[in-house]
Amino acid sequence: QFRSIFKEFPYFNYAQSKALDDLLYTDRNFVICAPTGSGKTVMFELAITRLLMEAPLPWLNIKVVYMAPIKALCSQRFDDWKEKFGPIGLSCKELTGDTVMDDLFEIHHAHIIITTPEKWDSMTRRWRDNSIVQLVRLFLIDEVHVIKDESRGATLEVVVSRMKTVQSSLWRLSENHDTVPPLRFVAVSATIPNAEDIAEWLSDSKMPAVCMKIDEEQRPVKLRKIVLGFPCSDNQTEFRFDLTLNYKIASIIQTYSEQKPALVFCATRKGVQQAASVLAKDAKFLLSIEQKQRLQRSANSLRDSKLRDLLMYGVAYHHAGMEISDRKIIEGAFAVGDLPVLFTTSTLAMGVNLPAHLVIIKSTMHYVGGVFQEYSETDILQMIGRAGRPQFDTTATAVIMTRWSTREKYIQMLNGADIIESSLHRHLVEHLNAEIVLHTVTDVTVALEWIRSTFLYIRALKNPTHYGFSSGLDKIGIEAKLQELCLKNLNDLSSFDLIRMDEANNFKPTETGRLMAWYYIAFDTVKQFFMIKGTETLNELITMISNCTEFLDVKLRTNEKKILNSLNKDKDKITIRFPMEGKIKTREMKINCLIQAQLGCIPIQDFTLTQDTGRIFRSGLRVTRWLSDFLASSKNNFFAFLNSLILAKCFRCKLWENSLHVSKQLEKIGVSLSNAMVNAGLTSFKKIEDTNARELELILNRHPPFGNQIKESVLHLPKYDLDIEQLPKYSDTLAEILVTIKLTNYEQLQTKRTATDFHYVTLVIGDADNQVIFNQKIMDSVLLKTGNWMKKIEVKRAFKSEDISINLISSDYVGLDIQQAYTVFYLTLKTLGSKVITNQKRKPESSFGTNYGSPQSLPAAKVDTGGRSKQEITYKKYGNRECNHRCKNKDVCGHDCCKTGVPPKSDMNGDSKFSLYLADLRSRNSISSVLPVKRLKMQMLNQAQNVDLKQFVFTPKSLLPALPR
Repeated sequence: QFRSIFKEFPYFNYAQSKALDDLLYTDRNFVICAPTGSGKTVMFELAITRLLMEAPLPWLNIKVVYMAPIKALCSQRFDDWKEKFGPIGLSCKELTGDTVMDDLFEIHHAHIIITTPEKWDSMTRRWRDNSIVQLVRLFLIDEVHVIKDESRGATLEVVVSRMKTVQSSLWRLSENHDTVPPLRFVAVSATIPNAEDIAEWLSDSKMPAVCMKIDEEQRPVKLRKIVLGFPCSDNQTEFRFDLTLNYKIASIIQTYSEQKPALVFCATRKGVQQAASVLAKDAKFLLSIEQKQRLQRSANSLRDSKLRDLLMYGVAYHHAGMEISDRKIIEGAFAVGDLPVLFTTSTLAMGVNLPAHLVIIKSTMHYVGGVFQEYSETDILQMIGRAGRPQFDTTATAVIMTRWSTREKYIQMLNGADIIESSLHRHLVEHLNAEIVLHTVTDVTVALEWIRSTFLYIRALKNPTHYGFSSGLDKIGIEAKLQELCLKNLNDLSSFDLIRMDEANNFKPTETGRLMAWYYIAFDTVKQFFMIKGTETLNELITMISNCTEFLDVKLRTNEKKILNSLNKDKDKITIRFPMEGKIKTREMKINCLIQAQLGCIPIQDFTLTQDTGRIFRSGLRVTRWLSDFLASSKNNFFAFLNSLILAKCFRCKLWENSLHVSKQLEKIGVSLSNAMVNAGLTSFKKIEDTNARELELILNRHPPFGNQIKESVLHLPKYDLDIEQLPKYSDTLAEILVTIKLTNYEQLQTKRTATDFHYVTLVIGDADNQVIFNQKIMDSVLLKTGNWMKKIEVKRAFKSEDISINLISSDYVGLDIQQAYTVFYLTLKTLGSKVITNQKRKPESSFGTNYGSPQSLPAAKVDTGGRSKQEITYKKYGNRECNHRCKNKDVCGHDCCKTGVPPKSDMNGDSKFSLYLADLRSRNSISSVLPVKRLKMQMLNQAQNVDLKQFVFTPKSLLPALPR
């Protein structure tokens, strides 16, 4: 079996015997640095084979983790290993940003987990509660040179250091150390000049790691490297220089390709298409009749019309913004040799394995974060590594096209690569917080011990100046500097209350710090939201979220501005809900626009923008959930907290909270069918439920029983009812209400439910002073036990108004929420100057199928302007006084006591304010059993019949005794 594996790589003879011995017959950690195409994947497969040889059957409690820097590599490895290891009973599972939390159940049963550093980091932050991580026996790191990357390298470094910590913690906690299975690391890369440092980092206390370096001389296909410099004047922009290079490519291909496939790397997606168009006009390629026929068949299957035309000239382009089906067709045509020239972006160098005889790097500058910057050495070497096809070639050529002024720099780079350094010191604050939350780091001493387990420590001892330390420092001095760096970051965490120090100088994580680590939130994002006022609207929260560090990888491209500006403001089209001032000119404005377009169900015709939107919502879901949990810890930010809950739900549903497209949340209903339902007026769950199944099928152009299935889904959604009752316990400043939440279709949901078992509603109550009175999550599973939930809640009197806002927010669905305004009664009326502020109770909105805009302010209390009404004469006629109802017009209200009054104070046993108010409350409750609408109808009927109102006078059978003061 092993020989059959190596038959795929007959050219990898130099290291074969040594690698076989170390990987297959020992458990030592292993680092290999070899050129691309040397069969490094076989190293991983040998390590997996060793593990299977040592582990007893059945392989239940073993996990292998393969970690690669980008999802394209993960997908490639997943497809490969699923075919290779599936037949022998090993299951593979991909865990990347594209997979959802529901897949974690499958990962429990997977033997080989294929993931990215970021995704594995978010999992291992919870490792004490996660048995998966503790079962890992083999950890495979592909493209380990990414540790040098300034934005992503720190995550890779911390993940590996944390895995080492997991292992040491298990070993320390175990009474019998022999029972703890070893954790083995195998790391490979094509571009590490200082592989010994990686090996030192991965070494354990028992034995150093094996380090194997294979230089270019042992490369299976000899590579010729050429650097061409072109003149570039000082006033010539990078865009203009890049365009001039398009017209040089034809001659380079003619000189170096030897009539074999050529791969051209370009800086941008637009540049890829421009260069391909120029070459199609400048060059003619000799294609056989069979090649032309195969290309014609491929062209007929393409969706991209521009690409279809180019393909017939023997030229094509490939980038991540294309349709997946088009990318697969182009990859297939190039792999079999039918396509002479392929233009692509640099991401292909680390993704799809498409080697070529000639590789051309067109310009050494690329567009990152809105600016042009030089490719990193790693990027250059990865692109060059695509030159050479071991199956067909013995030689290959790589050509770098750059400015004349930088030509010498790249010649030197190709002769000897730069040292790989750590980037952890630039992101230390987030990772320190995560380790404190995990209790890996408990004090300054332990913090330094943790630092010693990182690659940063290894490199700081050897190259202190790179990390801002003096070159003359010895080991003790460098450790002191690292401790200073830790203290600075710890102070930053402490200043924002993310960690605290107890009496024994131990670090303790706060709830805010836990949330930051749990949701994988950047420190700069946390700092931004610490500046929150607490009264932010939905619009303001979206603007703040668009500025988060999590979206730094989203770029604003010039060719996107027209579409984005049209989404923002266009009198002839549907535009976003909260338009921004001016033109779209920043990355943040683009993010804001795409978020609103998605929530508003506005179609985006550009595939690249659609991809960006998907990326924004993947991170945005995490950020908005963190934000609502973060704001829940404060009591003086009711409006911001309520809006954050609504926004988190909007991100989950990809709909506005008042959207008419509620049907889009149902299974089998997409955007087009949802539009059809909106056009038919089916804009709430209630309307859908009341519509005949056959009528639904006519609207949606579907056959039976589709309509029945849709109605069934709606019928088994949870339907809530919210009831508020004031209890007879109040003072000048305090009152008590009873909140009852009912699941009105409680019996129906016992057998079948559309919502998941994890669905819940959040009850949030706030007052006019922006104070959160009450906040609690209520699971559907709790409501399903008895059908209702009740809670007595104390309400402190607000300064601005007695009105409170009561909100029931669904976690997963738009269209189920309830918003209700309620006026609380206190012992005395609130006065403002000489005017009396009176209160008015409002009927709640319907709970099922009612969408609402998020309340930005509570309704203002009504002010009685004074003046004697005509009822006053009627009161005196019956010897009564005016009741305490605050009706605006007592002539038309539904209260009988508003027409005839109530018994005077003297008839009460005592004139206690409390007794008086209690009597009025009793009088009000005695007529509250009749619905207001029915009372109004009764009143109108009585007026029509000219009935004397004496018969409706309320006369209590017995008067209440005065309560003690």
